[in-house]
Amino acid sequence: MTTEEFRDRLGKRAGQANAPVSETVLQALDAYFRLLARWNRTINLTALPLDPLTDDALDRLFIEPLAAAHYIKEALSGKPLPVWFDLGSGGGSPAIPLKIVAPQLQLTMVEARSRKAAFLSEAARALNLSNAAVINARFEDLRAAGKADLVTVRAVRGDATLDIAASDLLNETGVFAAFGPQPPRRDKWQVIRAVQLLPWAVESQLSLSRRVPRGTNRLTPI
Repeated sequence: MTTEEFRDRLGKRAGQANAPVSETVLQALDAYFRLLARWNRTINLTALPLDPLTDDALDRLFIEPLAAAHYIKEALSGKPLPVWFDLGSGGGSPAIPLKIVAPQLQLTMVEARSRKAAFLSEAARALNLSNAAVINARFEDLRAAGKADLVTVRAVRGDATLDIAASDLLNETGVFAAFGPQPPRRDKWQVIRAVQLLPWAVESQLSLSRRVPRGTNRLTPI
């Protein structure tokens, strides 16, 4: 796929998702796609087809993060330089596309597999992503309690370990953004917004949540 074909296809699909992008953003996303496709030939960064790039892969890797950016920015309004941890970053989506369109977010990508962490570091360098770091560790082992304004996750099994890690990372007003059809556990999280990101894909969903206040066992309004 040529650069012109990728940018044209991405631009049209982003417009259909009500997430139009500038030429500068298209250029950065094209560079990310080229890097991802090249590394994916030798490292299993994503199981989604990249050569040729299917519509499903384009939606999951690029369009969903672009569509989610508006809702995440809205949830973080009033915080000038939000601190953000992406857990289980893998091949870099949703973190890298979201970072490209929301450069003010201070991103730390957390990835346990060393080869994937090496890719993420190379992508951050090659794309000149400022305020973007990579930690090669399991998210369960992080030592950054209460620092995060935002935690994002996709394709990570939702269980007690994830709940504890995300809850510990977030500050009192922090937002947990989970991509996928399965919402976070209601006994641990207050869902403040749940949206379908792509009108043509029922499972393309985003849940934005805050912690249930400690010492309570029921949901209370935000």
